[in-house]
Amino acid sequence: MVMNAGSITDTVLHWSEQLLSGLGKVAFINVVFWLELMLSFFVPSSSGLAVLSMPIMAPLAGFSDVGAEFVVTAFQSASGLLNLFNPTFAVVMGGLAIGRVPYHTWLHFCMPLVLMLFVLITLALSLSVY
Repeated sequence: MVMNAGSITDTVLHWSEQLLSGLGKVAFINVVFWLELMLSFFVPSSSGLAVLSMPIMAPLAGFSDVGAEFVVTAFQSASGLLNLFNPTFAVVMGGLAIGRVPYHTWLHFCMPLVLMLFVLITLALSLSVY
């Protein structure tokens, strides 16, 4: 509400469109995925992250000729991937506490899976925009 009332959304969209105008579809969707990964760290709530990022990311997809459904897929993939090990996500930390598993042990265990999923998601997103 504050972003819309203060025309912050329009300003961010304008500058973002200027920055992303030269990117192709594959580069754009991967940049969106990486940005959503970074934002997911700070906003572990998927609904909160959607409210924060979708008003900006969905219109940017139109500027890059990428369907909004791919931006939503990148958002969901990034949020789900990071929430497997995000220390700011209460479910991860609560589950580890209940199971009496140290966080560093969990990271050591899940990182191979996370890296494989990262590569697969990046490939799937890259191939799907065509």
